[in-house]
Amino acid sequence: MGILNVTPDSFSDAGRYAGLEAALERARQIVAEGAGIIDVGGQSTRPGALAVEESVEVARVVPVIEGIASFDVAISIDSSKPGVMRAAVAAGACIINDVYALREPGARAVAAETQVGVCLMHMQGEPRTMQDSPHYNDVVGEVMEFLAHERRACIEAGVASDAIALDPGFGFGKNLEHNLTLLRELPRLAALGAPLLVGVSRKSVIGKILGKNVNDRLYGGLGLAALAVVNGARIIRTHDVGPTVDAVRSVSAVLQGSAT
Repeated sequence: MGILNVTPDSFSDAGRYAGLEAALERARQIVAEGAGIIDVGGQSTRPGALAVEESVEVARVVPVIEGIASFDVAISIDSSKPGVMRAAVAAGACIINDVYALREPGARAVAAETQVGVCLMHMQGEPRTMQDSPHYNDVVGEVMEFLAHERRACIEAGVASDAIALDPGFGFGKNLEHNLTLLRELPRLAALGAPLLVGVSRKSVIGKILGKNVNDRLYGGLGLAALAVVNGARIIRTHDVGPTVDAVRSVSAVLQGSAT
């Protein structure tokens, strides 16, 4: 899953793809580098990020999704707003990737009505304050309980059980110890029975391990992505598509005993 942030304030891309032509050119690169999904986001979810109006988010993402719709790639909308989700699906998105796990009023109904794939993410708190002082008694158990509960709620709302992926939410209301524990214990989350999405690309967990800034975290991210695949992840969300595809294909060849 290649990341395409069309926001002026993302923690990594910093508005590089906020213009339509720049966004479409980046989308072409993402496809050429081997991604199967492009995740389009119109609102930053970095720590401290403030909300934007629904109309602004729609105006950012819909033209980009319409432009990508003819490409040979699945499109995911990274949003928590039901109106944005609906507009994005109408424009060509086939996956809803929601850091709030479809808990906003009306979000589950949109997912059920549109019959698209969904990814439910765990987050403690909200983006503006989530990294202030995250606390858990049992981070793996609590994340598992949350994801299992929200998956059941979506199924009860009419979302197909096989259309749901789960994301532990690395960096979303977790400190370094929490993130490392979740990565180590991913097989327990995989046992929930839904495909796991893992996104650690360029995140602060890598910076804290290596002492490197956001633009120097590629190799650390590749190491964590490879570990995640070994531990059960089935979707890797990344800014660095080409190198990550190579890492994942190499690990998968070992796991499957075949390069095909």
